[in-house]
Amino acid sequence: MPPRLLIVNELLASLAAMGGFVLGSFVMLAIRRQTYKPPEPDPVDDTLPPGVASVLAVLPSSAVVLDREDRVLRASSAARAFGLVRGESLMAAELLALARKVRRDGEIRESEIETAGRKFGQESTSFAVRVAPLGSHGQVLVLAEDQTERQRVEAVRRDFVANVSHELKTPVGALSLLAETIEDAADDPEAVKRFSGRMQHEAARLTYLVQDLITLSRIQGGEPIPAPGQVPVDETVHEAIDRCNTKAAAKDITLVAGGTEGLKVWGDEELLVTALRNLIDNAVAYSPDHTRVVISARPAGNAVEVSVSDQGIGIPESAQERIFERFFRVDAARSRATGGTGLGLAIVKHVAGAHGGEVTVWSKEGSGSTFTLRLPAFGGQAVPVPSTIIPQEAAK
Repeated sequence: MPPRLLIVNELLASLAAMGGFVLGSFVMLAIRRQTYKPPEPDPVDDTLPPGVASVLAVLPSSAVVLDREDRVLRASSAARAFGLVRGESLMAAELLALARKVRRDGEIRESEIETAGRKFGQESTSFAVRVAPLGSHGQVLVLAEDQTERQRVEAVRRDFVANVSHELKTPVGALSLLAETIEDAADDPEAVKRFSGRMQHEAARLTYLVQDLITLSRIQGGEPIPAPGQVPVDETVHEAIDRCNTKAAAKDITLVAGGTEGLKVWGDEELLVTALRNLIDNAVAYSPDHTRVVISARPAGNAVEVSVSDQGIGIPESAQERIFERFFRVDAARSRATGGTGLGLAIVKHVAGAHGGEVTVWSKEGSGSTFTLRLPAFGGQAVPVPSTIIPQEAAK
């Protein structure tokens, strides 16, 4: 056979062998694909242990049950309302991390977390969290208790105790120091007279503070008024004015009563006199000499409104939301100089609330302020509201 033909035959034989190998490979791969089945994952038990769903339904806390793949099996309405759960996902990363640790080692864990606030004006929500394993299929129970309000109340309590301690310490310390000074100046009648007058001022300030604390503790506990009855508004206004006349006369401030006569409200007369006295004292303290403070009453639907208007320095808009807080002072130096305790407006707010009413304020810097005490009318009879008068017009 010629060499050339021999080479061609060998080449054809090689190609045939290669084609057979490739064809065999494809056939084997097809057979393996038909016979091979991937291993099935273990079935996931999405059912809750008996009785768990019933318990979760009555829990006040935010409750969430996660399966072993971190999907939400059950979530209370509170958990969704607070934004802890969305769809089938747990949105708080800290909670998710705790759940994975509990699933891994089976140990119950407790912690505190904060999430973005869900209520208007609330910056964040604080939760006390408890995470525990549930059953034997990798499920985890997450309980989150909202403690934002409790923390706020605790902070208010701490501030209140600190403020009371400070306010009591100031006059007590001043009295002690003045007593020592008088003892050293026993041979100087003028100094003794001057310092004894100062002691009387500090003692009066201490007395007012204690009285205001007693009044505030009495009404802020939410206890009902012991013996409510009909209270004539005219008599209440005149009694409050009588108690403030001395302070007003010292600054040549005229106290004027006006408005509708013969109105009656439902409540405790002594508490209402205390509230009005605090409003009038406040108006006198923050008004310049030789001005007027007008106290007027008028019917307002099924309520009676008693307004105290002054021509004082006014209240900055930024401070108007806080003026009813205990010990908050717009001008601390002026308040302490006049013997103010910083509790007067807080007392007014609580007295109004105890009577089912409210207190509001209108103020403009340099133009004065008007505080309005709105109280339920005796008998609950609705009276047409007269046309509105610009508050400061009544005080000029």
